[in-house]
Amino acid sequence: MRDFGAVTSANWRLLLTAFLNPWIIGGIALLVLFFTSYLTALSWADLTYVLPATAVSYILMAALGKLFLHENVTPSHWLGIALVTVGVGVVASGPSHTTHPARHGHRPPQEFELRRGTGTES
Repeated sequence: MRDFGAVTSANWRLLLTAFLNPWIIGGIALLVLFFTSYLTALSWADLTYVLPATAVSYILMAALGKLFLHENVTPSHWLGIALVTVGVGVVASGPSHTTHPARHGHRPPQEFELRRGTGTES
């Protein structure tokens, strides 16, 4: 952003050229991939299963930012991350409505089953 300057209507063309940056294109592609996988996970399981798996990223991103980018992560930031993590724990401990099919070849019930040989619905 230091190279680009303030975002105003006077430099909108420069803003459009920023979207041609390979890092920006890659970031957008990864974001689309994340949201696709997140929505897919939510279609298979309840939020009580999916949210804890994705909430680990809050801790991981702060730790990686401090380690590799030498970001200043203050105690208040860590406290905020801890509060969010506790909140995720509360959500994860809630009731689950996800059903799991039984093992050993059990197939889910069908609304209609075809009778053998008759071609009619039961």
